[in-house]
Amino acid sequence: MVLHHRSRYGRYAGGPDPLAPPVDLSEALEAVAEDVMAGYSPRHALEEFLRRGGRNREGLDQLAARVQQRRKDLLGRHRLDGTLNEVRKLLDTAVLEERKQLARDAMMDNTDRSFREMQLQNLPASTAAAVNELASYDWQSGTAREAYDRIKDLLGREVLDQRFAGMKQALENATDEDREAVNGMLRDLNGLLDKHRRSEDTDADFREFMARHGSFFPENPQSVEELIDALAKRAAAAQRLLQSMSPEQREELMRLSAQAFGSPELMAQLDQLGSSLRALRPGEDWSGSERFEGQEGLGLGDGTGVLQDVAELDSLAEQLSQSYNGSALDDLDLDALARQLGQDAAVTARTLAEIERAMRDGGYLRRGADGDLRLSPQAMRRLGKSLLRDTAKQLSGRQGRRETRAAGAAGDQTGSSRQWEFGDAGPWDVTRTMTNAIRRTVAEGRDPGRGFRLGVGDIEVTETEARMQAAVVLLVDVSFSMAAEGRWVPMKRTALALHHLVSTRFRGDRLQLVTFGRYAQSMDIAQLTALPALREQGTNLHHGLLLAGRFFRQHPSMQHVLLVVTDGEPTAHLLADGDSWFNWPPDRETIRATVTELDRLGRAGVQATFFRLGDDPGLARFIQRLARRIDGRVVAPDVGGLGAAVVGEYLRAHVRSSYGGSEWDL
Repeated sequence: MVLHHRSRYGRYAGGPDPLAPPVDLSEALEAVAEDVMAGYSPRHALEEFLRRGGRNREGLDQLAARVQQRRKDLLGRHRLDGTLNEVRKLLDTAVLEERKQLARDAMMDNTDRSFREMQLQNLPASTAAAVNELASYDWQSGTAREAYDRIKDLLGREVLDQRFAGMKQALENATDEDREAVNGMLRDLNGLLDKHRRSEDTDADFREFMARHGSFFPENPQSVEELIDALAKRAAAAQRLLQSMSPEQREELMRLSAQAFGSPELMAQLDQLGSSLRALRPGEDWSGSERFEGQEGLGLGDGTGVLQDVAELDSLAEQLSQSYNGSALDDLDLDALARQLGQDAAVTARTLAEIERAMRDGGYLRRGADGDLRLSPQAMRRLGKSLLRDTAKQLSGRQGRRETRAAGAAGDQTGSSRQWEFGDAGPWDVTRTMTNAIRRTVAEGRDPGRGFRLGVGDIEVTETEARMQAAVVLLVDVSFSMAAEGRWVPMKRTALALHHLVSTRFRGDRLQLVTFGRYAQSMDIAQLTALPALREQGTNLHHGLLLAGRFFRQHPSMQHVLLVVTDGEPTAHLLADGDSWFNWPPDRETIRATVTELDRLGRAGVQATFFRLGDDPGLARFIQRLARRIDGRVVAPDVGGLGAAVVGEYLRAHVRSSYGGSEWDL
């Protein structure tokens, strides 16, 4: 016998798509790094990115706003008198039809007719009281009796719909057998919960119950705990619904409930169920209430469903706030988010969770010795590459300027290679290029012996290093004015781009980063990137030049290159005892100490470039005099072009030293 297996295909619904490409972290990494450079902690920066989202993606704050709007719409659209209005309409219909019958029945005894008319005329104003008073009335009209019986049926279905979603529709036109099936389910359910409260139930008890009554539970619980969770959420919402009504509405409904299906046993079973669920899940909100202000009437079941939605929205709002201890986006209930806001919201939240997980677990953030998160070296490299690429575009856009990725091509081979990038003019590493092509061909399941084609991704170019190595000091001003004037982050971006260029393209060079405020300090790139904006006053260029001179003396055989980024005149200098002397306006002794140290560097052959930020005429004159003393250069870039200016001057100094002082216009 041959068995034919038929395959079925559909949209994947089992969580994150295993075949989906990895989430793109470039935007998140750049945004986090930007905030870190502005003074945020990496943890705070990541949280801020997740809150505001990306260029084409909602963030947590937008999702939370949609949750709050959905909650407001639900409460603003509905009111809670739907069941009472339905009962009143059925009661009015029954009374009207009965009066018609009394009027046209000529054979009826006049005394009996008058008594009946008086009963109908003097019914209580309360709907519940009128329904109860007519419970024993002997209806003469079949239509009236049918309308009155529908009140009991409606109340029974609404009361059940409060506890079990969908019962109102499922039991419409129900037979006595259907009602008995409900009573049987309630008896068995109360028995199961009673055993569970005493810890006497077994898995077999649950399986037997579901086999018999599973059709009543569309949630398809897989354990008694899941069953209790679903029932308790619904029951708590039903309780909040009653507490959201006015006292008059609540009293009316409580009195009407006694007429449900005309079955006191049903109400007794439901009361027992409510008590059991409250004891088993005391943590549910059994005492809350909401204010409904709309015009669309809701029945008991639908109102309970709305309050379940409101509770689910409140839970989503808390999850999206991420304000509780140990919060993470993996906590988000994506199914609930899809139910309330649509599948697009769930996809957005899943992507944000993947970004958070990838940033934390993918090596871009690492925990330091103090327990706090920091940008990892991997993140710094990736960010530096991106910044250098942006800088290269700025440089290549200048007339007569040389594109940065050609830098270092004229020189001795380092023995290493890298993947070819657009614009590379260096020689190919033929051996590695061919090896890459062969490996790719084999991986694709083809025989390279029958020939193969080179792909762009196969090509590697030989790396070279410049013939003259350089010791480079980047002196960056970290006085308060740099942060106050919006130059703090551009300064850090500049340092990171230069650091990446030196560490990847000019590996023989040595780069020292020195900050100078009230004091000067040598820093590695990670320290500088994470440096918070300083509010202390002082521009101690003198101390910075001292540290630069010490670094140059440690590398006597290299070409010495000094790059100074500042937006103010020196206002501090280092005293003999190590203290910093500050004065504004600049003190004569501060200027003398700064110029003396600069002259010392000039006599040692240092190539210096000053990058002046801002339009202060006094600063411009002072910087120009400093540069003239040591045959240096002055560049006055705007803040956005600082990175390109510094990298361009580094390359200019490098090429000039490598080619005997020829003036290459980079």
